[in-house]
Amino acid sequence: MILSRHKRFLCLSLLMLCMLAPLQLASGQKVTTLEILNADLTAFDVKIGKDARKLIGDVRLKHEDVVMTCDSAYFYPGTSSVDAFGNVKIQQADTLTLTGDLAYYNGATRIARVRNNVKLVNKDITLLTDSLNYNRSAGIAYYMGGGILTQKDSRLTSGRGRFILDSEIFYFMDSVVIINPDYTIHTDSMKYDTQTEISYFSGPTEIIGDERYIYCENGWYDMRQDISYVTEHAYMEEAGRILKGDTLYYEAERGFGRANSNVELIDTAENMTLKGNFGLYYSDQESAMVTDSALMIQIDGSDTMYVHADTLHSMQNPEFEEQSRILKAYYKVKIYRTDLQVMCDSLVYVEADSVFDFYGDPVLWSDENQLTASQMRLYMVDQQLERMQLNGVAFVASQKDSVSFDQMRGKEMTGFFKENKLERILVSGNGQTIYYATDQDVIVGANKTVCSDLTIYLKENQISRVVYTTQPDGIYYPLSMFPAEEALLSDFKWLEEWRPLTWEDVFIWK
Repeated sequence: MILSRHKRFLCLSLLMLCMLAPLQLASGQKVTTLEILNADLTAFDVKIGKDARKLIGDVRLKHEDVVMTCDSAYFYPGTSSVDAFGNVKIQQADTLTLTGDLAYYNGATRIARVRNNVKLVNKDITLLTDSLNYNRSAGIAYYMGGGILTQKDSRLTSGRGRFILDSEIFYFMDSVVIINPDYTIHTDSMKYDTQTEISYFSGPTEIIGDERYIYCENGWYDMRQDISYVTEHAYMEEAGRILKGDTLYYEAERGFGRANSNVELIDTAENMTLKGNFGLYYSDQESAMVTDSALMIQIDGSDTMYVHADTLHSMQNPEFEEQSRILKAYYKVKIYRTDLQVMCDSLVYVEADSVFDFYGDPVLWSDENQLTASQMRLYMVDQQLERMQLNGVAFVASQKDSVSFDQMRGKEMTGFFKENKLERILVSGNGQTIYYATDQDVIVGANKTVCSDLTIYLKENQISRVVYTTQPDGIYYPLSMFPAEEALLSDFKWLEEWRPLTWEDVFIWK
């Protein structure tokens, strides 16, 4: 009874093995043998292994689609492997050639280890190293201890690397350097797609050209089209201009750049910086535009000017061959300098003439004076205020006390500055004035005058005298007798609450 049970168990076990055997063969990798195609001399050598053979002279072996040649070899039939010596060459179909001084190849694992003077050629790619392992099953070649890769005019060196044959993608690590006639790249690690010729960076990276320098800590570079996309502390310098941003995209052939988040464009020659969260740059036209919290910072001698607008656009002046720029700012413009503040809808600044044109209900503050008009033009010489023109309901006001304001109104005005302080104002057409007389800083009366043309002189930001060019029509009121309804000229408005008192205030808009 026990024997019968034992027999039944053996039969059942054998049946299961027979059923599983085909599945195991199907799921496992098929092992093929390593064949000897030729050798001038063949001998068994038990010193190197059981059934081992020594092959000498014009040795050729074949495994699947791989042919290996060498001067001599130790062949191990039991493991389908070989040690190859001298002028080793491994040829895989018509795609890959691998040469070296020494090699070990295992047909079961399909792994080749090649050493000394190793050279891998795959289409137009050549890799030189002293130690390379090639896993045919995984389609990966990898090296340690340094390698040199060349493709067309580019030469790459690195401490370590892997090559994925099917996708023709390289991974390089440790002190990666690419040298090309047009640029040099230094990076910590890089993925390189040989088909698209696009490099992907990771870690501190420098791209150095004759006229351009790029730094980043992440991104990619299209070597074929000369296009770069870099992130993380991204920085580009070209022709005296520096472009920064969280991300930078640049097409060298078009001279076009795009920057996002924490954007800075620095013109070192003009001591000017454009900031924002989105920017466009055209190197050929020497044009740059920033928006989203846009800010221009320009150092003027000992002072600094801050200009904010929805959009700032700096470009080369087409009327001048030499370096000269035009700045356009539009929508919700504010300017801060210690001696001058402005609010308007838009402006144009022409560097060659040092002229600002303000549009859209401009307001200018100079010390105690507020100037408004339909349009303003401001002239500067050597970063100093020289004169300004106000057209269309021009108005100047300054506050004497909480309820009293000196006022000047006219069709046109021209103001003159001395040492950046308003010194003299010419009023042309429909001139009207209200200014208060003081005695020991106490207001005692008010002068209200109508005169077509007049000149107002200021001293220490106060009206010191008025010269009437044509016959005036005016009256002096003791302060107690000055009618309240006469105290403000037509079109008077006091906008002190919108005056930027610090550079940060340029971002505050009514």
